[in-house]
Amino acid sequence: MASLASQICSHIASIFSKPTHPHPPVLHLLVAELSSTAAQNGNVFLYGVGREGLMLKALCMRLAHLGFSSHLVFDMTTPPITTNDLLIASAGPGGFSTVDAICSVARSHGARVLLLTAQPETGSCVRHASVVGYVPA
Repeated sequence: MASLASQICSHIASIFSKPTHPHPPVLHLLVAELSSTAAQNGNVFLYGVGREGLMLKALCMRLAHLGFSSHLVFDMTTPPITTNDLLIASAGPGGFSTVDAICSVARSHGARVLLLTAQPETGSCVRHASVVGYVPA
C-alpha cells in the first residue's frame, strides 16, 4: 500500500514539474497570487466544474485551514467579490460559458483572476484572466 501511495504522489509531482515553457510554472503563479491576496487581506474565491470543481473545493478547504478567507462561488455564505480579492477558476478545455461569465464579473469588480487550464492559447476564458496557469493534461 505504501508503494502505491508513493507512486501516486510521484505521478502528481511529475504533472507539476513538467516544463510549461513559455508559461511560468503553475505552482509559482498560485503562490504569488495567494501571497499578494493575503497581503491585501483579500478573499480567495474558487470555481470549477466537474472533477476540476471537486478539486477546487478541496483546495478551498485547505486554504481555509491555512488561514485564508476562502469561498466557493455560489455557496450561501460567499461574500461579494471586490478589488483586493482573487478568483481561482478552472477550465481544463479552455472555456465554459459559466466560467467565462464568472471570470468576467470578477474582473468587472476589480478582482484578479487566476485561470487554470490545459488550453492557455485558445480557450474563451483566457481573455478574462489576469494570469493564466497552464496545467498540462
